[in-house]
Amino acid sequence: MRTRAKICGITRVEDVHAVANAGCDAIGFVFYPPSPRHVTLEQAEILIRAVPAYVQAVGLFVNSHADEIQAILNKIPLDILQFHGDETPEQCQAIAQQVGRRWYKAIQVKPDLDAVAEIQGYQDAGASAVLLDAWHPDLKGGTGHSFDWDTFPKLNIPLILAGGLNPDNIEQAILTTQAYAVDVSGGVESAKGIKDQQLIERFMQGVHRGSAKY
Repeated sequence: MRTRAKICGITRVEDVHAVANAGCDAIGFVFYPPSPRHVTLEQAEILIRAVPAYVQAVGLFVNSHADEIQAILNKIPLDILQFHGDETPEQCQAIAQQVGRRWYKAIQVKPDLDAVAEIQGYQDAGASAVLLDAWHPDLKGGTGHSFDWDTFPKLNIPLILAGGLNPDNIEQAILTTQAYAVDVSGGVESAKGIKDQQLIERFMQGVHRGSAKY
């Protein structure tokens, strides 16, 4: 099975096309205003029309309330929600039930984190996957840093690897973690929020090589 791949932080229609043409499985839109990759509702309405069938549209939210997310879903037909803040398993579950979407949770891998217990809590609450990202004291994703891939757990829930991935290290990252999916943003950019088609293509080539070796 090939490792799935998501390109996050899309802000331009041409980048939607580049991601889809490279064979990525999912496109991520950031609905978090402090992020340099944030998109407005108006921008997202334009972008979502360019997403072809069989490519999932993922909405990234940070500590958003259900009514905020519902207002976006009324305009943007997102396939799945990515909770990337301090949301508890119970909060994720309640929001997802209220807005009627599947979801997964991003967890920042702090040095003292009991990752297995943390993952289990979200799995029990109904998460479709759990994303493991590098920890940063201030930033919510998009740090450009990675964590120790040797600590990546092997569990019976789809686990997504994020943090510091790029075309040069993605093959090794997949070989080390055997992650269900990988999530990249800054590693395929020429500038914040501006994706580079050649980097995306090289990244996906690395995904295919890594997947073929385990």
